[in-house]
Amino acid sequence: MKLSKMFAAAVGALLIVLSGPALAGLKTVRVTDTVYALVGDKGQRSPENFANNATFGVIVTEDGVVLVDAGGSYKGAEEIEAAVEAITDQPVKVVINTGGQDHRWLGNSYWAAQGARLIASEAAVEDQKARASLEQTMLSQLIGDSLKGTEPVYALETFAEDLTIFVGGREIRIVHAGPAHTPGDSFVWLPDDGVAFAGDIVFTERLLGVLEMSNSAGWMASFEAMEALDPKHVVPGHGDPTTLARAKADTYDYLANLREKIRAHIDDGGDIIGSVDVDQSAFSHLENFDTLAKRNAQQVFTEMEWE
Repeated sequence: MKLSKMFAAAVGALLIVLSGPALAGLKTVRVTDTVYALVGDKGQRSPENFANNATFGVIVTEDGVVLVDAGGSYKGAEEIEAAVEAITDQPVKVVINTGGQDHRWLGNSYWAAQGARLIASEAAVEDQKARASLEQTMLSQLIGDSLKGTEPVYALETFAEDLTIFVGGREIRIVHAGPAHTPGDSFVWLPDDGVAFAGDIVFTERLLGVLEMSNSAGWMASFEAMEALDPKHVVPGHGDPTTLARAKADTYDYLANLREKIRAHIDDGGDIIGSVDVDQSAFSHLENFDTLAKRNAQQVFTEMEWE
């Protein structure tokens, strides 16, 4: 891939949220007695939010905390640790990276220094390595000095499709069902709690972004793999903890609708320029719709043109 194309891909990956003010700090939401979500800004990465514009997961066990996603920077990880310390005295022992976006893994440098165990899918690590330099370049522009201390550190413990770990007697299953928002996206399943941490497989309250490295068909299949477990609670990668029905409405149904409309557009002889006019109005209530809907249509057209 030419550098200019890689740079453009990185810009697209990092600038998927363009509206709304930056919010400092993370909102803690209790999902069950021992499971929490740390809900970050749904707006852009900024010096104030340390690139933590996403939702993270906290699983408290007798043998320490399992953290779902590392934060978007070294300082972002410090902010997450402060939020964890307000929940429990237990230290973070395990960090799961659910994908290749910066806020899923660039905080690894902090957690590695704390001696935490880092886990990710093989595809996620491959994606991280491919985009690390470009992600950091863009973050240096978006968050400036807040990026200090951040270095790419990759999980040494990887898996291809499915990994089950036990921490403090808790069963924690990590599933990479295929490419989704990014090539290595996984979800984390807690069978005893009925909780699914969906990472970037689920966006709620705001419109998802289909990127150059996304796979909309794979994304739907990954959602279906999570859905088959019938979770009581879904912690999305962006937005507040929610129900499976809301997660499906805001993510799966949007992708299904967009792919259906783009397929009809292609079958009618339409081109990529006209793809932006396919009807997505049923989802106009979602935040960032005006910014992302047309770009999503063009990207899905690019995917589906040769399917």
